Amino acid sequence: MATKDRPSDPRLNWAALSQAERDAAYDNNAAVKNSAALIAERNQMSETLRASRKSFLDVPYGDRERTKVDLYPAADKTAPCLVFLHGGYWQRNSREVFAMLVEGVAAHGWSVAIPGYSLAPDVSLTDIVAEISQSLDWLAKNGEAHDISGPVVLSGWSAGAHLVAMALDHPRVAAGLAISGVYDLGPIRDTGLNNALKLTSAEVAALSPLRLPAVHKRLDIAYGTAELPALVFDSIKLHEMRIAAGGPGKLFPIEGADHFSILAELRRPDGALVDIARKLVL
Repeated sequence: MATKDRPSDPRLNWAALSQAERDAAYDNNAAVKNSAALIAERNQMSETLRASRKSFLDVPYGDRERTKVDLYPAADKTAPCLVFLHGGYWQRNSREVFAMLVEGVAAHGWSVAIPGYSLAPDVSLTDIVAEISQSLDWLAKNGEAHDISGPVVLSGWSAGAHLVAMALDHPRVAAGLAISGVYDLGPIRDTGLNNALKLTSAEVAALSPLRLPAVHKRLDIAYGTAELPALVFDSIKLHEMRIAAGGPGKLFPIEGADHFSILAELRRPDGALVDIARKLVL
């Protein structure tokens, strides 16, 4: 039921919506009025950090152009490592423009790894999900040689949160933190986002976390209370489904945060998401 603080899920009446209304249900850039300024600030901060911090940059983990990873090892190679997966609806952005997130957990002695991945329409979502597993395979085999051997917390934002849920069962992953994600691909196929994704019915079934058995590893799920309702309800539903199936993890509504401002909580050393991530390996 819709309330002042909790609008109704637009997908409850999905068949009756116009194409424009369906597109708007997932258009985070339009929903956040200052999104362009926030994105520009993020990119600038990331460029500065990437140039200034001890790192191994552009390390290939696969054969495609974007299958590279940036590694920011801590002084202690056995420290926990945050592996962060970027967003952009599987068709935009790159690992480089999220480097600014390193400083949050690094201030607490953590390592960080940021894998890139190929984008639609150059590859399918099936390929993208496989690349994330490939990056974790590479980290399991080569992390120690790059001074990263501690427990891995797999985190991601937006489309990256979906990829976290899909890769949670990887042996190298100790726990997950999914931020502002989309966990059912069915409605996505009815929006303009599908022009690049070209989702098949088989992919919707096989790659929607809300349609799959719960992975029995700790997965904390976070979202901003000022996010689009579709993302809010996907987060709540995934948490409820996992709890019903005995999957461990907590749900964290970040009060007042929108789809872009929520990232500040992972960038700041005292941010709420930094605190949540750190508790995943206690």
